[in-house]
Amino acid sequence: MKFGVFSVSMPEYDVEQSVALLKELGYDGVEWRVAEMPASEPANVPFAFRYWAYNKSTLEVRDIANEAARAKRLCDAAGLEIFGLTTYLPLSDTENLLAVLRAARSIGCHQVRAGLVPYDPAKAEKPYPELFADMRKNLLALAPALAENDVKLVLEIHMDTMIASPSAAYRALEGLDPAHYGLIFDPGNMVNEGFEEYQKSFELLGPYLAHIHIKNGILAPDGMDELGACKWKRTWTPLKKGMANLKRLFEIMAKMGYDGTISIEDFSNEESTRDKLAQNLEYLRQLADAAAKAE
Repeated sequence: MKFGVFSVSMPEYDVEQSVALLKELGYDGVEWRVAEMPASEPANVPFAFRYWAYNKSTLEVRDIANEAARAKRLCDAAGLEIFGLTTYLPLSDTENLLAVLRAARSIGCHQVRAGLVPYDPAKAEKPYPELFADMRKNLLALAPALAENDVKLVLEIHMDTMIASPSAAYRALEGLDPAHYGLIFDPGNMVNEGFEEYQKSFELLGPYLAHIHIKNGILAPDGMDELGACKWKRTWTPLKKGMANLKRLFEIMAKMGYDGTISIEDFSNEESTRDKLAQNLEYLRQLADAAAKAE
């Protein structure tokens, strides 16, 4: 099992600084955020949104061939593995996805995440089954490029998308070649939508389980509606304070023989980035050790 960080979790560190910090803390690898960077840092960005507004730990998608090569040189020098290139590109954006696939192949990286496929019932232009069929069509259209580049395209289980649960994610990829299609399992996202018991999920996903994100969160009380019923809001928390049962997750990983890559994706804001990443690595190692002993 290898522990890394999805660089979205390191917004104030640039690429070079991110590599240096991960080496210092003892991580095995990094999953690079790949996106368009604004020309300058936006003003008055709320602290909790710094991960997305101007994240310095990002490879510029418009120059991904050179950016990936630079990241590879830095990671090789630091002894870090590149777990994946994680984009926000729609499945229909074949031109830019192909550029990222080629960049991944050129540096020996075998995994590229396509962007989330959002689902908002208030804005949906078609019924969900029709949108789902469109997503499948876009996935199938990428098969030749994936085979040519020998790179796996991964989707992420994520709230407010077409695949918010393991069952929906499995339906999206069912029948596709698991050598070229896979899934990122994210128990933190499943706190918000789509939770299914971890053992059932792992048994269902089988060879499509390509990577795991680790973060945590809660549904917190948020006042009452006009009829006096409690309302709830999504809140990211430190790993030990959330609703996702990470101890159970690691027990299931051990039971099911998962020995792949894991990335921290921590959006909590109680501690500095450096402190929480150091503590997170220690905690993940404790969880892995305890799960191994329980087996």
